[in-house]
Amino acid sequence: MHITCTPPCKFEFCWLCLGAWSDHGERTGGFYACNRYEAAKQEGVYDDTEKRREMAKNSLERYTHFYERWATNQSSRQKALADLQQMQNIHLEKLSDKQCQPESQLKFITEAWLQIVECRRVLKWTYAYGYYLPAHEHAKRQLFEYLQGEAESGLERLHQCAEKELYSYLNVDGPSKDFNEFRMKLAGLTR
Repeated sequence: MHITCTPPCKFEFCWLCLGAWSDHGERTGGFYACNRYEAAKQEGVYDDTEKRREMAKNSLERYTHFYERWATNQSSRQKALADLQQMQNIHLEKLSDKQCQPESQLKFITEAWLQIVECRRVLKWTYAYGYYLPAHEHAKRQLFEYLQGEAESGLERLHQCAEKELYSYLNVDGPSKDFNEFRMKLAGLTR
């Protein structure tokens, strides 16, 4: 680990050996490479310190992993809510006209989007749950990760169908003969 920091610096110590900057210079390998740290490390002086640093680094990486996925699902949920509003306010009427179906018969689309929003909420909180799962309970963690993966996979299939496949029916000139198959597929994925 090399931290490039030159005096005068807001830090008053070397990040490598944790010694004072005033004790550093050409005799310690320069400000950019502290050979005090390397010599002390070889003598075993920093073993406990290194272990604590490594544990802190791993803990931060683990937290970041779970938080980023939590935040991604939160933003995906917000986008799904916006897409639901757009679907209800704009696209359902257009789809009703294109497919020659009353809007009451297109309720399955709104239900699918409501399910997507709810699934994003649940998935978001699975990452908080996963963060607090004890590391020593390997079987529980494996089952949890498997179920979480299955939930994500099912949600992605539903989202793909409700978003991309639906838009193909919005961009046609007349009613599609396979719209009822799409209805059954989307309703099945929603269930």
